[in-house]
Parts: sequence; C-alpha cells; structure tokens
Amino acid sequence: MVDFISSLTQPATLASVLAAVAMFATILSVGMPLLKGDKLETRLKQVTTQRERLRRANRDALERRGLKKDNSGKISEITGKLNLQKMLEDPNVEQKLVQAGLRGPRPLAIFYFCRFVLPMVMALLAFVYIFLINDMGLNPQMKIGAVVFGAAAGFYAPNLYVSNIAQKRQQSIMQAFPDALDMLLICVESGMSIELAFAKVGGEIGAASPDLAEEFQLTTAELAYLQERRTAYENLAKRTGHEGVKSVCLALMQAERYGTPLGDALRTMAKENRDMRMSEAEKKAAALPAKLTVPMILFFLPVLFLVVLGPAYIKYSEMQAQNQINTDVR
Repeated sequence: MVDFISSLTQPATLASVLAAVAMFATILSVGMPLLKGDKLETRLKQVTTQRERLRRANRDALERRGLKKDNSGKISEITGKLNLQKMLEDPNVEQKLVQAGLRGPRPLAIFYFCRFVLPMVMALLAFVYIFLINDMGLNPQMKIGAVVFGAAAGFYAPNLYVSNIAQKRQQSIMQAFPDALDMLLICVESGMSIELAFAKVGGEIGAASPDLAEEFQLTTAELAYLQERRTAYENLAKRTGHEGVKSVCLALMQAERYGTPLGDALRTMAKENRDMRMSEAEKKAAALPAKLTVPMILFFLPVLFLVVLGPAYIKYSEMQAQNQINTDVR
C-alpha cells in the first residue's frame, strides 16, 4: 500500500494523470456541441408540428360550427331544383344570416324556401278567413287587399325574423365585449400570442355571452387556418356588424401591419367600448319616462282614481240611501 501511494505521488505519474484529464476535457468540450444537435431547428420543428395540429383542430371546429359546405336535406334539394336562390336573390341575406349566427349553405336554403312558401301560405290563410269564415264587413277590394297584405307579410317575415335574431345576438355580444377586451389586454401583456389570447378569452367569456365566445373561437380558428390575419379580423367585424368591434379589428390590423404596441390599442379600445356601453345604458334610462307614460295612463291612473274616489263615492251612496230612508219615513 505504501509503495502504491508513493508511486502515485511521483511527478511522472501526476503529469500523466493531468494530461489524461486535460485530453478528456478537450474531447468532451469539442464533442458535446455535436452531440446536442441544433436546438433551434428542433424547436422550429416542434412549433411547426404544433401549428399543424392546431390548424387541423380548428378546421374541425369550423366544420362543426356549420362552416362545412354540406348542403344536404330535402329543403336544400327543393331549393336547388327550383333555383330559388337565383329567383329570390337578396345580396345582403348571407351577411344577415352570418350576423344572426346562422352559418353555412343550409340556413341559406331554408331562408329562400321560407321566402318562397310563406307568401302562398299566408295568402291562403287570409283568403280562407276573409272569404269563408268572417269577412268583417269588408268590400271586395278590401278583401283582395287583405289577401295581398298576407302574401307580403309572408314574403318579409323571414327577413324580420333574421333581423330580430341578429339584433339580439349583437346586443349579447356588445354587453360582454368591453370585459372581453380587458381580458384580452391582460393576456397579451402577459406574453401570450394573439391566437392564444383569443382562445383563452373565448373560453372564459362563455358564461357571460356564448355568442361572443363562439365568435372568438371562430377567430382563433381562422387565425390558425387562414394565410393572413387581416382576413380573420375582417371576418370578425363582418360577423358582428357593430362599430365597436370594427374599430377593435381595425386597430388589430394596424398593429399587425405597422408593428404598433398591441397593448396600448387594446387599452384604448376597451375604454371606448366601456364608454359606449355606459352611454347606451344612459340613453335607455333617459327614454324610460317617455316609455312609461302610456302604461301609467292605462294601468296606474285608473287604479289611483279608484282608490282616491272610491271611498268618496261609497260615502255619497250611503248619504243618498239615508236621505231616501228619511224621506220614506216622513
């Protein structure tokens, strides 16, 4: 053991060990970069794979939400055979249906089918009621006018129905839109990309406004699927049809094009939309007295007069009865 220790402490042995350690360190330092590979290439490949996965998932989401070009069904077949879309063409009907949340070719076919069938049905009902059940004392010209009015009402009824749905949907979206912008601002300033921010806010805002959550999810899908983000923002503005959303989409497009800070634009847009929501509430509050005038005249004032004048009338009736009794006694 003593000889072994003494041999290790000799200068020649120590020099050999140090040379071996130095050679191993040199080989390790040269070979390690070759063993690690290209991290950047690996990360780019992972990003590409993730983007393709999201693109396939978002494409499936778009198809599930009615954007798939599937035009099957009896009504669609009838509409196609009769060529109703060309015969009753309306250039704005597709945009109205999209704003109402009715996407795809099937709602469009149903719309044109209803526009074709309802005038005949309403005219037939008016004819049966006026000529066979109760003419209400109308002369022949007025009877014919009632039938024509029924046909016109049936023709414009689908438009009124779609416009009503679109208006209610727009109100639901704008009620929650300022809060959604605040959450979108928080997500962007925390370092999220705009796609992830839209997806996150779309998942969180669903309890307040399912329509706005659906629009954000569709925008997320389009941002991952379309070649240009500008198209996705323009589609969001067209689907909502509100000036506040259009301003936000324009700010997003400018930030995308010119590289301006996205957080500042979202903060400004959120404040403007909150002010817009407050002004709408103030406008409704200011119009409330005028709207309450007719209900007050019809429902409150008669009851008030009854409460005020009822006891006096009862007292007057009792006095008249007492006077009549006194008169009879005399």
